[in-house]
Amino acid sequence: MDAPDGLRHHSGVFRLQGRTMRLAIRMAALAGLWLVLGLAWAQRVEGDRAAARGLYEAEVPVNGQGAAERAQGFARALAEVLGKVSGDRGAASKPGIGQELRRAGDFVKSYDYRQDEGRSASGAPSFRTTLVVRFDPAEVDAIAATLGLPVWPEPRPKPVLWLAIDDGRGPRLVALGQSDAARAVLDRARERGYRLGLPSGSAAEQAGVGAIWREDVGAIARLSKRYQPPMQLIGKLYRARGGGWIADWTFVDRGDVLATWTTSHADARRAMAGGADGAADALSKKYAKVSAPVDPPGAYRVLVTGIDSSEDFLRLAGFLQGASVVRGIRPLRAGPGSLELELDLVTGLAGFRRVAAGSDVLSGGDGDPATFQLR
Repeated sequence: MDAPDGLRHHSGVFRLQGRTMRLAIRMAALAGLWLVLGLAWAQRVEGDRAAARGLYEAEVPVNGQGAAERAQGFARALAEVLGKVSGDRGAASKPGIGQELRRAGDFVKSYDYRQDEGRSASGAPSFRTTLVVRFDPAEVDAIAATLGLPVWPEPRPKPVLWLAIDDGRGPRLVALGQSDAARAVLDRARERGYRLGLPSGSAAEQAGVGAIWREDVGAIARLSKRYQPPMQLIGKLYRARGGGWIADWTFVDRGDVLATWTTSHADARRAMAGGADGAADALSKKYAKVSAPVDPPGAYRVLVTGIDSSEDFLRLAGFLQGASVVRGIRPLRAGPGSLELELDLVTGLAGFRRVAAGSDVLSGGDGDPATFQLR
């Protein structure tokens, strides 16, 4: 009796025949690609954990569990969370955000540590400490509102990733069964606050790899009709002539091309991850909205009391000049121990009050004009 699946028995050995042989060669090539990408077991576990993280949670590596290291970890975690909430990977550099990062611990709801085991380049066991931080959503939303950050609302879409990879042996589709080969871009999407899906890998989808390679957006959109939402991240990853990897990307939303870009890097994983960044940038640009500010930007009168010496004045001046929410300062009048000013504020009084509250220079802010006390 012939063996199933194209295998025939000869001298105690099953020999691959025809289509089965070709399939085995393709699977071996894909396995080789996984080795090129350096996808380790520990990284797959990290990707699974990342899927469970919410918008207001972040994981950052730390060198220890001391207070100083933890404070730095809180700041980096808050920067990541603000990037996810807003969809803006440059959120941490926006006006006023630096002051919030310095007091990130005030917004932490809970935290803990995790020890991850991996392997060094030599194969020896290595351990990494990860700080897992969960922030108070109301506090994070307040930062976004008062400092004018856009908010990318939930629920967020899950575009289909149509990725073809050519490592020199011809392009191949990365489908659901080969998700580890796309781990870098899938994990990066989660870090940016959304998720990507993969096609199931049907025969018709496998045959569509040519459409990906020639960047036929219409053909890929037709293949995607069975998936929701009608959004596609189309990418082709290939070796650069001088070494390294290049990835060409197109992001499509309901038939409209929102963005095209190219990423390149010596590490295939880094070149691949750039696809998730570009898609996040395109999505947040279209769907993230700035909350209506409590106060509009503009000029506001404030009164500062407790100025009893030239040192007090210099301390106040230094604070105002260093506050990124302050665009301009105009003195109005001086009184005994007080100074009335007109401040040109990027985010209105609400943003200035928040920055002042996080400082060791000013307190208060009530009244008309808003009255602050020098600490």
